Amino acid sequence: MLALITAICGFGLLVLYSAANANVRPWAFSQGWHFLLFLCGAIWLSRFREEEIKSVALPIYVILVLLLIGVEALGAVGGGSRRWLDLKIIRLQPSELMKPGIVLALAWFYDLLPVGETRRWSAIWPAAVLIGVPFALVMVQPDLGTALMIAFGGLAVVFLAGVPLRLFAGGLLAVAGLTPIALHMMHDYQRRRIEIFLNPESDPLGSGYHIIQSKIAIGSGGIAGKGFLAGTQSHLDYLPEGHTDFVFATMAEEWGLIGGIGIIIAYLFVIRWGMLVAGRAKTRFGRLAAAGLSTTIFLYVAINLAMVMGLAPVVGIPLPLVSFGGSAMMTVLICLGVLMAIDRQHHRGG
Repeated sequence: MLALITAICGFGLLVLYSAANANVRPWAFSQGWHFLLFLCGAIWLSRFREEEIKSVALPIYVILVLLLIGVEALGAVGGGSRRWLDLKIIRLQPSELMKPGIVLALAWFYDLLPVGETRRWSAIWPAAVLIGVPFALVMVQPDLGTALMIAFGGLAVVFLAGVPLRLFAGGLLAVAGLTPIALHMMHDYQRRRIEIFLNPESDPLGSGYHIIQSKIAIGSGGIAGKGFLAGTQSHLDYLPEGHTDFVFATMAEEWGLIGGIGIIIAYLFVIRWGMLVAGRAKTRFGRLAAAGLSTTIFLYVAINLAMVMGLAPVVGIPLPLVSFGGSAMMTVLICLGVLMAIDRQHHRGG
């Protein structure tokens, strides 16, 4: 698994090198150092015992909630959103860390309950609070994409814990009924993203420009791609954010369908490994945490790919280990570090 994620990141460095017009700076060099640093952190994290991770799950969740509150009071503004805390030594995005944080907190909660209790109200409302508080705090930043990932990751753990399906069906009906109200409460740019998702050609030089250029880049790559360093959409600056959110389009133009399918298969192997770790885990906490963290990685990949292909609104979710940026890479390698710790526990025999 370590070799596989190193290969994914290495391929990403080639894409970033190309996106910068064959320049190792400003993206590939920094991305490589971030990966090495966070990979060492993941290996260090894998040395912890499952009981130690479980014991700090709730305190970490509380600290992250306090940091999210701190973002509202003292956070730095960038791109129209208030998402970061400038701690001088590091610029921290607590909402990213909450993605694995909510999974571990819910796995801790359901591990406390007897299996039969998960069908009772006492197993539902605390989980709703645990998910709802960070969801609301991230929504007001505003960051719809990250808020939805926190909610989906948390709901995956709730579902896997055994909460009845009828409650999820009822929740979906409630969401459908509240959709008009939610649309009214959204920021103008968020509503505009949904409108553009439904019809990007309505504003081809404005809000629809990103997704139109992304689909052009992916389609122009064909089966085998235009060749390394031969992409035109990114090199001629037609493709916005070609090194971050739309890095898959940059890659698909040069490496084609073959490269795109190859990296998707690599991600599927990582996610499959995570689910196998969940299946081998001896404790309920280990099973729920491993499955929830694997789901978090899956959500990164699925949402980003759907976004760049025009199958979902643009919500600013990066492609893990490939898109330039340290926050998402740190989150994914935290997930992998905890997964390795749970797997190591299985190999220890308890």
